[in-house]
Amino acid sequence: MNAKYALPAILACTCPSIATPALAEDPAQLVLRDGFDGKDFAPSGHLYYRENFEQKAGSIEFQSDVKRSGTGALRLSVKPFCPPGKANCSERAEIWEHTKYRVSYDQGVWYGFAVKFADPVPSGDHRYLIAQWKREIGPNAEGDFSPFLALRLNNGKLFATVETNYVAPVPEKDKHEDGGKACDESETPVWFRPDTNQMRALVATDGNWAAGDGEEFAGCTSAIKVTNRGNQLPAPASGWIDFAIYSKPGPDGSGHIEIFANNKWIVSVTGRIGHADHGLGKNQYFKFGPYRAADTTLWTLYYDDFRRSPHCADVLADPSLCPMK
Repeated sequence: MNAKYALPAILACTCPSIATPALAEDPAQLVLRDGFDGKDFAPSGHLYYRENFEQKAGSIEFQSDVKRSGTGALRLSVKPFCPPGKANCSERAEIWEHTKYRVSYDQGVWYGFAVKFADPVPSGDHRYLIAQWKREIGPNAEGDFSPFLALRLNNGKLFATVETNYVAPVPEKDKHEDGGKACDESETPVWFRPDTNQMRALVATDGNWAAGDGEEFAGCTSAIKVTNRGNQLPAPASGWIDFAIYSKPGPDGSGHIEIFANNKWIVSVTGRIGHADHGLGKNQYFKFGPYRAADTTLWTLYYDDFRRSPHCADVLADPSLCPMK
């Protein structure tokens, strides 16, 4: 991974978030916030709890016993719900952005939120997500499209992945002693999935990540570049984790993601990010909450301090840390 590099000026903007009437018509220029301090979602956040079959596994509570700031926070839980033998069944309790406030797929936007794992933190080898960014899927799209950015949990460890369309692998590298493939500084570990025209890159991990973790990321790609900023993701059991994330998909190679956690710069990700398949929609969207493959236990997460803005200074707790030119 490479040293720090100069970032686009859009990331350095610390200007005040004053939306003129013309700008207010563009959802990307709005500043959204919700501290979950009331008995329902705040009008300023434009969030809602989705109602569908998989969400019936979930529960939502505006509560005040566990909070990061203000007077309250969300408690989101999932319980066993999938019928025995039902294929590809998932269990969710996710919060969505209202459709009319979604940001265009070709625009960059900053997101912030805080999450706390309730005890016990799931420790099994299983599919768990706590937040994900996706592209809208139109009625004529064919396929099951993974999030272009996701914060995930497996074996009790937190990690982040970036997804894009399949790009043929680089030539095979020398093998590590443990059998893993060595990616050089210009490459990123990736899970190739040509059968779905997708590939998933491993872009960040917590400090407990070990050599045996992430065995599916056995390939290497130069289509996605990760710049390590000298910090790892916090451990799930470490308490409140406050994320600030810049999201700009670009399946043509213009993608750009920044990940901060607890005021520490984790990684920058550039290159091919997201999907460009026929029938996909014009917007990106964000959703957060526990999401897992069918399981047998109760899983609970707390969320607080949601915000979204075109400006880093509105989202990162310490604006002086915002990336500069």
